[in-house]
Amino acid sequence: MTDPTDPAAVLARLIRCPSVTPQEAGALAVMEDLLTPLGFSVARPVFSEPGTPDVENLFAKVGATGPHLVFAGHTDVVPPGEEADWSKGPFSAAIVDGEMIGRGAVDMKGGIAAFVAAYARHAAKHGAPDGQVSLLITGDEEGPGINGTAKLLEWAGEKGERFDACLLGEPTNPDALGDMIKVGRRGSLSAEVRVTGRQGHVAYPHLADNPVRAVLSIADRLLAEPLDAGSERFQPSNLEITAIETGNPSVNVIPARCRLFFNVRFSDAWTPETLKAELEDRIRLAAEDTRLRPGRAPAAVEIVWRDRPSPVFFTRSGPLTQALSDAVEAVTGRRPELSTSGGTSDARFIKDHCPVVEFGLVGKTMHMSNERVALADLEGLTRIYETFIARWFAADA
Repeated sequence: MTDPTDPAAVLARLIRCPSVTPQEAGALAVMEDLLTPLGFSVARPVFSEPGTPDVENLFAKVGATGPHLVFAGHTDVVPPGEEADWSKGPFSAAIVDGEMIGRGAVDMKGGIAAFVAAYARHAAKHGAPDGQVSLLITGDEEGPGINGTAKLLEWAGEKGERFDACLLGEPTNPDALGDMIKVGRRGSLSAEVRVTGRQGHVAYPHLADNPVRAVLSIADRLLAEPLDAGSERFQPSNLEITAIETGNPSVNVIPARCRLFFNVRFSDAWTPETLKAELEDRIRLAAEDTRLRPGRAPAAVEIVWRDRPSPVFFTRSGPLTQALSDAVEAVTGRRPELSTSGGTSDARFIKDHCPVVEFGLVGKTMHMSNERVALADLEGLTRIYETFIARWFAADA
């Protein structure tokens, strides 16, 4: 039987479940097996949506009244890629030179293992905290993000659950444990721009209308002028063009259509609505620009916005950030930076329900072949989480 106070033993069991999104593959069963003896009630709801895979999730809770702390995370992982690129099997949980190797070691089964062990240690020493502790674990973070955390939060709310604070265990440290706590994230907005032209022979361009020319003008207009200079809390907004496609295999045919894809990570200078308006204006002006298309009418353009843009959010300093910062410093001797850098996470859903911060392992190897965690870091994170649990409930009291 796995000792729940040993984060390495817990992590090894989780890694050995090949839970490539959206497969549960036994990972949530392991969680239930570990949490039930610790006094948690466990539910594993499955959520569905047309056109997306069904996803199993987990909600575990101990305590009935008092302040409510929730730990959030995900047991799904990205595919391991070619197994030959791994020095050990991607789901073997092999230990080499003081590091455990395996897909999900840092992103983010390691964080989950550390929290389970931290709670088990706290309960063994002091009993259950004077309040409520929950784990909100999804199997859809690395996937579409449709049948996971957002629906699990809604499900919990319908059952009367209310949360006072959330710790999300994503890997947040760039170089060493204790570097960084994430207290917010830039927003994310994606779109596809479709330009329709007229197909023709490259030797007779006057008989065709090359949509690539319009797309180049659009790309220039989107990229030339910075969106903003950032703010005290957030890095400048950044737009990246991620693909330009015509589907045209021939070098002597002018294509009929061209598509441009882009993503923006945006600061608190924008909302999704104001940013859309700005980008639509830039695209309209580019479509009317005929420098690359002399004698042509404005280009025929359609913008297809991706569903569910991620808004900017920021968690202000308070008992949550204070307790976690103090815990990190107590264990590592370092005061962590409070940052809003990086990409999106499921915190974008949680922030509508309670204050949320993110802190986990060093993320250098996440999504790579030979993803791995130093056992010393896994132990350090467990000690930080254990200290945080005690400090947060003491501060709330």
